[in-house]
Amino acid sequence: MAYVMLGHLLNWPLHCETTATRRESRPSSTRLPQHHDLPTNIINTTKMKLSSLLLPAFLLAGPSLAEHTSNWAVLVCTSRFWFNYRHLANVLSIYRTVKRLGIPDSQIILMLPDDMACNPRNAFPGTVYSNADRAVDLYGDNIEVDYRGYEVTVENFIRLLTDRVGEEMPRSKRLLTDDRSNILVYMTGHGGNEFLKFQDAEEIGAWDLADAFEQMWEKRRYHEILFMIDTCQANTMYSKLYSPNIIATGSSELDQSSYSHHADNDIGVAVIDRYTYYNLEFLESEVKDTSSKKTVGDLFDSYTYEKIHSHAGVRYDLFKGGAEEARRRLVTDFFGNVQNVEVDSGKGEKNASFEEEMVRLSRTIAELHTRAEEQEAAERNATASAAKTGKKQQQPRKIQRVAKPLTDDNWWTKKIVGATALAGCAALWGLGSYLEGVV
Repeated sequence: MAYVMLGHLLNWPLHCETTATRRESRPSSTRLPQHHDLPTNIINTTKMKLSSLLLPAFLLAGPSLAEHTSNWAVLVCTSRFWFNYRHLANVLSIYRTVKRLGIPDSQIILMLPDDMACNPRNAFPGTVYSNADRAVDLYGDNIEVDYRGYEVTVENFIRLLTDRVGEEMPRSKRLLTDDRSNILVYMTGHGGNEFLKFQDAEEIGAWDLADAFEQMWEKRRYHEILFMIDTCQANTMYSKLYSPNIIATGSSELDQSSYSHHADNDIGVAVIDRYTYYNLEFLESEVKDTSSKKTVGDLFDSYTYEKIHSHAGVRYDLFKGGAEEARRRLVTDFFGNVQNVEVDSGKGEKNASFEEEMVRLSRTIAELHTRAEEQEAAERNATASAAKTGKKQQQPRKIQRVAKPLTDDNWWTKKIVGATALAGCAALWGLGSYLEGVV
């Protein structure tokens, strides 16, 4: 940023444009001095000052680049039909939690294949609950569903992750992340060994998911990802991942089922799965707000077979620094809208020195501009004086033309020519009259 600012201040070409481009875009009356117009010692001094100013700016900017600057959540339910009510409740429970911790709807992609709230079997129309006490309506009035019904497909999910969509796609249906974005990807539904079903019509495989994450990494679409999946044999879905900076966790090992927690007798079906239920229990009780210091390791340590009835799995090996570094990540790094910002406090003297250097540099530039204008004016005056002197020295001589006197020979010659012409005209007239009379 400092480089671009100083480049514009100097009006000297940067890497992204040529000197010719700047000359065409700048009026000729305000042309600033180019490198060849200025003394070499001044150019070198200015370059040294520019380098001394840019280096600290980049060094100060360096540490902040190591942190994420935005949080996103992709929450996917892949099951439809009334008896899969719990899968919808799973997703809406996570949706409510990330919103409570500050992630706005504009940075949440919610995919719901069926609308249980409006299902005619629902004894409580317009609502979705994840607990038999029905204390919290997960559907409510403040929910934004981005992909609904038959829009929830494997193709749309992969296009969403990789941003391979057309220009007509609205922003609300796009994952507008960059290389400084932390992303929570939560999926739930019916699955098996290395696959997850979408609406009982198609499947996404473990390799499909792995390749999608790799495309995201290559396109610099994420900083770190927390991948969570609640389905039967869930841990097999992250077994093929190979992209860096991913923490993955699932509800069950190979050949294990993922079980529901409890049912609501009035609704008539199970309302939440065990794995998601105990994740929510930890998030609600231990992570009250974004100031929480609970780590991802604390969350994973809360998983037990006695609670979940299956062996929840965790994968750390893709993360830079391994398990130790991954476990130190805060829960709010993925579930909350928290960006780490480094504030440069106690360095007022350095900032003042930087500003003074900028002022001195601007004065030097102004002086160079004035000197260049004076030099151009002197050159123009010298050129004009030389042109006037040349005109006086090379003034052409005037040639006076004098009429020649008419001699006797010239007079008689002209007389003979005139008489001959008159005789010819008379002959032609006479011939014409004769021919007219004959006719």
